[in-house]
Amino acid sequence: MSVRERLGWHPFFEAQIAGVDRGDLCFSRVIEEQRGLYRLAGDVEAWAEVSGRFRHDATSAADFPAVGDWVGAVVSEEHGGRRAAADRAIIHVRLERRSTVSRAAAGRAADQQVVAANVDTIFLVTAFARDLSPRRLERYLTMVWDAGAVPVVVLNKADLCEDPAAAGQSLAARLPLVDVLIVSALHEHGLTALEPYLHPARTVALLGSSGVGKSTLVNRLLGREMLKVRAISDSDGKGRHTTTSRQLVELPGGALLIDTPGMRELQPWVDESAVDAAFDDIAALAGACRFADCAHATEPGCAVLASVAAGRLDADRLENYRRLGREAAFEERKRDKAAAANTKRRWKQIIQAQKALYKDRGRW
Repeated sequence: MSVRERLGWHPFFEAQIAGVDRGDLCFSRVIEEQRGLYRLAGDVEAWAEVSGRFRHDATSAADFPAVGDWVGAVVSEEHGGRRAAADRAIIHVRLERRSTVSRAAAGRAADQQVVAANVDTIFLVTAFARDLSPRRLERYLTMVWDAGAVPVVVLNKADLCEDPAAAGQSLAARLPLVDVLIVSALHEHGLTALEPYLHPARTVALLGSSGVGKSTLVNRLLGREMLKVRAISDSDGKGRHTTTSRQLVELPGGALLIDTPGMRELQPWVDESAVDAAFDDIAALAGACRFADCAHATEPGCAVLASVAAGRLDADRLENYRRLGREAAFEERKRDKAAAANTKRRWKQIIQAQKALYKDRGRW
């Protein structure tokens, strides 16, 4: 197996090389990101930055490389053009992604923040006790299903729960079509349940709040203490950030693992159709409603409300479905306005450049 194949290279990426039409590029995967610098592994093993042209052509933050991306780079000239073990390289091309895990960036502006790219499976890590929130997991699932990856819920810290099996069954009933695994990373209990998802050259990402034990889980899967681990706060039970940057590591069995910093808040970068996909059971019931535009609130003949009344659907799950649908619609409207503003700004720049060109020609 070649280095590229070991790092998750796929025919999807191979097919893009002909369209790039740059024989000088070496293709590598981004395995770490630090303040605008990217650590590469593959044909080039070096820290890299994007070229000036790449930066100029990017229309949003999501266009820049993220951990898991495949990029075309060249070694900086001062290193004599060596293709491997260089100190610095320049990224000229980012290949299209097979899957993209992203969320709305913090702040009022509508912008997409890519959390990880080209991921096959996502472990949604949560913990028993205070962090276990079905609503938060449904929010994560909305993002994961839209990304094109397969979600797996990992209930960590089973040692803190009196009856973890019962709690797991209750959560599995709330989240149909999603595997729910119970583990204790600290005591190395139940970790064999993760093995069927850890295939060589396949990429798994860990998502979850701070303090749920992601770093401990990574250390157990690696078989060594690579990441720093800190205890949760005694005063409020909230987790503390230990992972401060995204990075991709290779596990002993050949699987590829992306660890991400804990997220206090999560606004999925999705549209309303993605919410329907994450709540497939509700979307299926909605097809039997009397009215096509049924809001599942007070309408007569609503199949969704009938299912709640019969005890077949959790009322809280329906309420969260409504909430996420409203948020997705709001974010989509914000993105439309932002896109229109960006287009207007771009045309203004083009017109100003043309005026400057004609003015200069008049001086000739």
